[in-house]
Amino acid sequence: MDYSRCLQQSNVSGPEGSMNGPQLSELPDDSEQLRPYVSRLRRGALRAGELSAVGSLSSGFLLRFLRARDFNTELSLKLLLNYQRWRRESPEISSCLSPSSVLGLLNTSYHAVLPQRDCTGSRVLIYRIGQWNPKDWSAFQVFRVSLMTSEIISRENETQRQGVKAIFDLAGWSLSHALQINPSLARKISSVLSDSFPLKVRGIHLVNEPMFFRPVFAMLRPFLPDKIKQRIHMHGSDFQDSLSGFFSSHVLPPEYGGHGPGITQVCQGWTNHLLQSENLLQQIAAHPTGDITMTPDDCLITEEGCEEAASTEELC
Repeated sequence: MDYSRCLQQSNVSGPEGSMNGPQLSELPDDSEQLRPYVSRLRRGALRAGELSAVGSLSSGFLLRFLRARDFNTELSLKLLLNYQRWRRESPEISSCLSPSSVLGLLNTSYHAVLPQRDCTGSRVLIYRIGQWNPKDWSAFQVFRVSLMTSEIISRENETQRQGVKAIFDLAGWSLSHALQINPSLARKISSVLSDSFPLKVRGIHLVNEPMFFRPVFAMLRPFLPDKIKQRIHMHGSDFQDSLSGFFSSHVLPPEYGGHGPGITQVCQGWTNHLLQSENLLQQIAAHPTGDITMTPDDCLITEEGCEEAASTEELC
């Protein structure tokens, strides 16, 4: 698709100004300086055939895609349309965003979003693959957990600006896990990481990776852009020293060489937050575009300790 043509046909000229993308990202959602970008993206999106039947798109929704691409409207439009296409082509994942449906998996302390951001402002996510029993949970169900978290944190302005970093603990990875990952699923995962979801992936850290994880990684790698490949770090089993080079100790749980809350505590805290977000997530899954306005009851994760984190930036 010629994305620039969609934008040209929108009859809106490209925004002009001296501010660059990161500077624009720092502005509040209601800034007058952001309106030309939002307007241009909205008109371009509504002129695209894939969204021609959509009546409107909210400014808050569009700003996620603009911030994810540093306010390059052509790249933002491409990302928005990829996101819509991915949702349509992956209903087995995107149409069932129900935390209660995977509560058994969440209760194993499989996944958490850490309560404190890292020193760059990125959200830090942890996935403990060994807690996933493939006999009980399919790879599609496991992937839904990641998608649910992504939908929630992508609504946070600071996460839109600073992105996410993920730690995958592969202790316990087995052949039964590997057999769940086929080329089709690998492509879907890679697409979300690279060009189909409005989140900046700032880093992917693998710890405790066994030798027989390499064939699965080799399956994923060809689908990833060079930028993402360069942000993948393999730390092995002796990971605490090398991991500390990327994350300050106050952010990480003790199990990963830090001084933050324990992994069981943070996993339970995030599980509770997902359950509290069930209504919001189900609305997103059912909506044609995923453009759901939040209500006061749909509060985002509390960023406890963020001020403390800011005061300890010298540790980073």
